[in-house]
Amino acid sequence: MNSNPMTHNHIHNTSHYNRAFAIGIGLNIFFVIIEAVYGVLAGSLALLADAGHNLSDVLGLLLAWGAFYLSKKPVSDTRTYGFRKMTVMASITSAIVLLLALGGIVWEAVGRFNQPQPIAGMTVIVVALIGVLINTLTALLFMKDQHHDLNIRGAFLHMAADAGISLGVAIAGFVILQTGWLIVDPVISLFIVFIILLGTWGLLRDSFNLSIDAVPENIDMPGIRHYLISLPQVQTIHDLHVWAISTTVTALSVHLVVIVDKLDNQLLADIQKQLHDRYSIEHATIQIELSGQPLAEFDPDCH
Repeated sequence: MNSNPMTHNHIHNTSHYNRAFAIGIGLNIFFVIIEAVYGVLAGSLALLADAGHNLSDVLGLLLAWGAFYLSKKPVSDTRTYGFRKMTVMASITSAIVLLLALGGIVWEAVGRFNQPQPIAGMTVIVVALIGVLINTLTALLFMKDQHHDLNIRGAFLHMAADAGISLGVAIAGFVILQTGWLIVDPVISLFIVFIILLGTWGLLRDSFNLSIDAVPENIDMPGIRHYLISLPQVQTIHDLHVWAISTTVTALSVHLVVIVDKLDNQLLADIQKQLHDRYSIEHATIQIELSGQPLAEFDPDCH
């Protein structure tokens, strides 16, 4: 059976995110140096500890950048999907690292309930505000596509979390300087942890699902099934599978049992186009069966 492969142009703004990662990493390395220097000058263990935490975020950004870069490498005979799954691995790693970091903050906050510690002067507050600015700017670099790409969401959440933590330090510092209420510090810390945990848990859940080839959250499986079975040429369908090749690319395979006298050459191309345009399926492999006998297999995106 003849078919007309459809070619779709998927524009991935690689250079944009290469710049975003480079700028974000540069800004955060600069902030780590500031925190370390002023931590020594102010004798603040808190600033030195946070400098170490922000250094881990630099490593997190490097991980996400590396996965983003590898996902763009061409496929090969040994890796027919290339390194696209690296973005899923990076996002699940980012979620785990974030949860560990939040656990450390909770541990420190609980300890401060028992032994309250004053904020180490105005220096710490000023440095924290610088952290708010730098981390917010970095988070904004990844804000646009963080709802569509888990790897980008991981980078965004890391930076948003740091901005929130720095803001909490600054607010707690001002309140403590004005009132002397040392308990404000751990209370604000726990509140910020709770807010960040909501987003981080979603990142971990979605990343884990993609790692075991579950259907991506944005895919309308009932809609796809209804569309295919409602085609006038299609008698029934079976072996319908949808999975993520990467955090941005979704694949589908399905067997269609078609009515012989309604079969036409345009069927496969039309289905592939509709799956792409309506249901965000980038790679569709469709096998046609007539009277229980396999007739044709169609994968227009196979390279």
